[in-house]
Amino acid sequence: MAKLEPYERALSYSYCLGAFPCLQLLAARPETARRLLLHPEGLESEGVALLREKCAALGVREETAERVIRRESKKGNCFAALVFDKYEATLDARASHVVLNEISDAGNLGTALRSCLGLGIRDVAVIRPCVDIFEPHAVRGSMGAIFSMNVRAFDSFEEYRALFPERRLYPFMLKGSTELDAAAAAREEPFTLVFGNEGRGLPDRFAEMGTPVRIPMSGEIDSYNLAISVAIGVYQFTRR
Repeated sequence: MAKLEPYERALSYSYCLGAFPCLQLLAARPETARRLLLHPEGLESEGVALLREKCAALGVREETAERVIRRESKKGNCFAALVFDKYEATLDARASHVVLNEISDAGNLGTALRSCLGLGIRDVAVIRPCVDIFEPHAVRGSMGAIFSMNVRAFDSFEEYRALFPERRLYPFMLKGSTELDAAAAAREEPFTLVFGNEGRGLPDRFAEMGTPVRIPMSGEIDSYNLAISVAIGVYQFTRR
């Protein structure tokens, strides 16, 4: 078998770290799984045993790869990983979307994706320049939710908009003209919720697009964490 390289964006494959995210991958996109990597200290784990059983049924080769797991996870409590082929997803034109504009942190991306899936949003666009959507820590941060979703990177917001020109946009901005409750109550479906970079937020030009939304907050803080903003916004817009 070919040597497994340290992860980088240019590789055609990535690493799914941890037994639970790996089980999510096998449930949602089993055709992408290529190699099961095991840590000798985790062989008695119930989750690892189930993972081995499912991989055997799918014909996925397993091997002991303690060094590779340690290198990619950078933690001592990861006992299994799957090597999987990267793939390109297609967003559902009939569904509501979330757009993450120039998001830069893998943990924020993973947490935001998991929140979206938990609240019923399966289609997410990520606008470059951005964190690699298949970076192993983004995948693990989502706890494997990414595999049950359509997540696609675009070179620009305009590229995304050209594919979905008619839908209503709701950019989340600190100076948004409409409070969250009012915007959600008057929402037009399918909708697109747009969130900006962790430090910069959305550029001012987004205020001219659709309905700029403001999440209320006390005067004790100046902003919410991006992943928290996504969870709050998606929750309110998906309530019935």
